[in-house]
Amino acid sequence: MLGWSDLGANREAGTTDATDVSGAPHAAQSGLLSGTRVATAFGWRPVQALAAGDRVLTFDHGLQPLADVTRRLVWTGTSAPPQRFWPLEIERGVLGNRGPFRIMPGQAVMIESDMAETMYGDPFALLPALALTQMTGVDRSPPPDGAEVVLLHFEEPQVVFADHGMMFLCPATRNLLDYALGAAPADIYDILPPPEAQRLIAAIDRTGAMMSPAECPGGA
Repeated sequence: MLGWSDLGANREAGTTDATDVSGAPHAAQSGLLSGTRVATAFGWRPVQALAAGDRVLTFDHGLQPLADVTRRLVWTGTSAPPQRFWPLEIERGVLGNRGPFRIMPGQAVMIESDMAETMYGDPFALLPALALTQMTGVDRSPPPDGAEVVLLHFEEPQVVFADHGMMFLCPATRNLLDYALGAAPADIYDILPPPEAQRLIAAIDRTGAMMSPAECPGGA
């Protein structure tokens, strides 16, 4: 997540359009698919309608202004994308979600689960969405032509509330060098490594441990 870079310089309404100038097909692995709604100071709004300066409701720090908004195509090739780049289709209730949901495989998602509390002492866990593919009710679905992802950037990493009780990690605008030099805050979110995330998801799927949707004011 923190490795996503701002690849474009064109701005419109505080939005960066990230494009691949090499001409080689490019696949977006993270970001929120256009049409996804997030909780903001003005209610639930689709991510593609947001711009820098808009205030978005976060899990730990209340309303926070967006520092930047990055957009890119899910797939830039002229032929169909390989299946490994397809978004995940999550059926209603799989993650405690109140409705079906689509998510990019490299996007970090926060879940709330009794099993996470048993294993780690905290009911909330951040994991790459790809780990969810082993769950019943999660499948791949091809992106429509021209599908776009939107990445919301804050001054510091934040978890945001989305449709159907979902929560997603959004990156910071600061350079990764800031983190290496110790200039980053101490509360950077930790994402479970893939093997650990797969172990957690396997335990949840095997035992049917409860997962709860995120509770957000004016929930959707």
